[in-house]
Formats: sequence, C-alpha cells, structure tokens
Amino acid sequence: MSIGDDFFTAMQIPMLSGRGIEATDRPGAPDVAVVNEAFVKSYFGGEDPIGKSLTFSYECAKCVVQIVGVFTNTMYGSLKGRVGPIVYLPYAQGVLGPVSAMVYELRTRGNPLAYANTVREIVRSADSRIPLSEVQTQTAWIDQGINPEIIFARLCTVFAILALVISSVGLYATVSYNVARRTGEIGIRMALGARASSVVWTILREVVLLVALGLMISVPVAMGLSKYLESFLFGMKRNDPLAFAAAVMTLVTATVLAGYAPARKASRIDPTIALRHE
Repeated sequence: MSIGDDFFTAMQIPMLSGRGIEATDRPGAPDVAVVNEAFVKSYFGGEDPIGKSLTFSYECAKCVVQIVGVFTNTMYGSLKGRVGPIVYLPYAQGVLGPVSAMVYELRTRGNPLAYANTVREIVRSADSRIPLSEVQTQTAWIDQGINPEIIFARLCTVFAILALVISSVGLYATVSYNVARRTGEIGIRMALGARASSVVWTILREVVLLVALGLMISVPVAMGLSKYLESFLFGMKRNDPLAFAAAVMTLVTATVLAGYAPARKASRIDPTIALRHE
C-alpha cells in the first residue's frame, strides 16, 4: 500500500520502532518501507527488522526497499478475519509504479461531510481531470462493512427485550399466583406479629433463589456457546466480563422488580381477611 506524508500521525497508528514515512522519502532518496507486527512475526520471527531489505517483483522488475519502521497491527480492507502482514510504501517514490486509484483520508473538526465541497474545489483547482468520487466518512464506511452484523445485533436486541418483558410478566403472574395460594399462611404470619418487610423478603427470597439457579445453568451455557458469535463481535472479545455482568444485572433487576410488586401487595394483606380466606 502506497501512502503520503504523515499518514501514521493522521490515522493515529502507533509506531513501535523506527520511523514512519516522511517528506524526505521522495524520488532519488533510498527506497523505504514500513511494516506491521504481523509482517515481522511472519517473515522475521519477531526479530528486529529495522535496516533489513525487502525485494518486490513487479511487472518483471525487482525492487529493493529498506525497512525503516514497524507499526502496530491494524485492520486493513476488512473488519473481519485476522490481521495479515502489511507493507506501507511511499507513494512519491513510485516503487510499484503508477496506481489506477487512490484513497485520501482527511481528519477534520466537526462534521467531515461539511468539507466535501471544499475538498472538491481544491482537487479541481489542482487538476480538473482528476475525478473525485465515493466521498464518505470513515464511520459510514465501517457501518457499511458491518451492516449485516448491525442488523443482526439490532434484531437480537429487540428479541432480547421482548423475551425479558415476557419473562418478567410470566414471573409476576407466577409469584402473584403463589401469593394468592399462600394468603392464609401470610395472614397467620401477620397475625403472629410478622413485619411487612419480613413477608416481602420471604417471598423475594424464593424469587432470588430461582434466579440464582437459572444463572448457574445459563451463564456457563452462554459462555460455551459464545464462540459461535465471535465473528459478529467488533471492539470486544467473547465472554467479555462487562457484557456478562451487565446482562446478569439486567436480569436480576427485572426479576426482583417483577417479584417485588406481588410481594409488596402480600405484605399489606389484612390478617382478618386472610384468615377468613383460609
């Protein structure tokens, strides 16, 4: 891949050793290249490659360049799959000859698309024969690349919320039914001096134990099956502790709230009415 000056600074790609491509890397200067960590691991076995030479065969000609820097692994071309070996070459030196198309990256403050017309005017004033097309933000490009995954994630979110609502309603109905069956027992407890908080905790304790049993079964199963969803994840690893913690807290909170309403209602039962019900 051929690049212009200050590419690594503009793209905020950290350099591990050596230097990036500079303005002095032009025709007449020694041909140079910058490689990524994956390239060093694949072809140098982790050995320091600074100062070593690479030979390219291009259109029946051989080009020799010197490695002057190593940068961190970054995704290139696609957000899916592993990071492969990458070599960056200065466009000005023309090591691989002319290119048929180029991509310019512009870092701005505010909305990048607001500068689109300005960039078009600059390019037109430099050379009106150069076409400028497919102007888009990097965010839009990334979203376009993972659009199926975004749709899948949104659908999963909708179904997850729907499942949470249905389970909460079902839990509320189940707890309410159990409370109705235990009306007489609750009345006796209240008549013997049981506090309202004690009645609430007695009912909620059963709900919490039920949730704990469900989590003991579901969490290991979810961790084991997460490998099948790893290809859909970006910016996070499978079995991410924060994601699991958030899911567990959401489930526990929804369950406690669904059980608290009938428990609170049970704590307000008049002992006299409850005993008559018995």
